[in-house]
Amino acid sequence: MTEQQLHLALNSGRLSKVQISGLVETLELHPELTGKLLQEVFEQDSKDTFNASWVFDHLMRKRLVYLLPHLDSFTHGLSKLRDESGIRPMAHVCEMLCEAYFKKKDEAFLMHMTQTHLETMMTVCFDWFIGPHKVAAKVFAMSSLYYLGTRFDWVHPELRMILEETISNGTAGYKNRAKKTLDKLAQLGH
Repeated sequence: MTEQQLHLALNSGRLSKVQISGLVETLELHPELTGKLLQEVFEQDSKDTFNASWVFDHLMRKRLVYLLPHLDSFTHGLSKLRDESGIRPMAHVCEMLCEAYFKKKDEAFLMHMTQTHLETMMTVCFDWFIGPHKVAAKVFAMSSLYYLGTRFDWVHPELRMILEETISNGTAGYKNRAKKTLDKLAQLGH
């Protein structure tokens, strides 16, 4: 697959789940196209089309390491996302990155993710968490912030305070994740 073929596949109408899966299988064989796919994510956000975001999320579920050479572009572009359909998959990728770095302590991620990458994700995740976003983005951001709080001391107290203020008004999914996060914070003494 070439960059042009990828561009056409992502910009020729809404993709079905089967088409997304097929593209992901192809992209697994072409890690060199990850940067182009990420570029499409940010370009499509302003065009109200989100095939690239959905494909990117599904590719990252299988090959998160493909993102390592593109961490600067990824983290730099996060704050520019405006549409929920693009934010949700990118919030999920942030959660996967935080899990690889903090929970799994994957050596590749420990070596490539910098303080700047982590700080940028932290800022964006707080924006998504407290902003007027849908539950999925908030839940992914909440998980990322929990992990990031193990590096940045001030995050856990702030996260706990916000969760305590918002849990009663959240959806069932939000309440469930908030309770689990509050329980984890309590175990850490926060």
